[in-house]
Amino acid sequence: MTTPPKHTEALGRILELVIVVSDDMTRTLSAQGLTDARAHLLWEVHHRGPSTQRVLADALRVSPRNITGLVDALVATGLVTREPHPTDRRATLVTFTEQGAALTAAMERDQHEFARILFADMPDDRVAALVEGLDDVLARLKAHGLSVDATREGGDAGNEGGR
Repeated sequence: MTTPPKHTEALGRILELVIVVSDDMTRTLSAQGLTDARAHLLWEVHHRGPSTQRVLADALRVSPRNITGLVDALVATGLVTREPHPTDRRATLVTFTEQGAALTAAMERDQHEFARILFADMPDDRVAALVEGLDDVLARLKAHGLSVDATREGGDAGNEGGR
């Protein structure tokens, strides 16, 4: 069975988009002294609030050893602190510093601005069609065992050595 040229062309566009967005994200994070894994950890604290390392390790699907390294690096750069847990004296909470909170707020603003740049001039029906099409593609990948969750289960997604 041969693949229709329009399917190959669509895949080519998706792959080009992945490369362009990934390269831009890597450059932007690097300019802020962050890796993908460190940024992901900051994003989780931003959305969850102060959290234990266990909760963060589960969220990033990394080992306790890897989360310790990620948190250590963010503590060293002044973006987070470890604070005593208010009800569990054995646990600590990873909490933003003022600098960490400001950085993640800026990251969120940048994300909204990037979305505006990409889609502001696109008619709403085309944006909706794009989202529907991407949802279909993601569902097909998931049906074949490929998803963000499935790829993370194969190893430590936040392992800095693997980036």
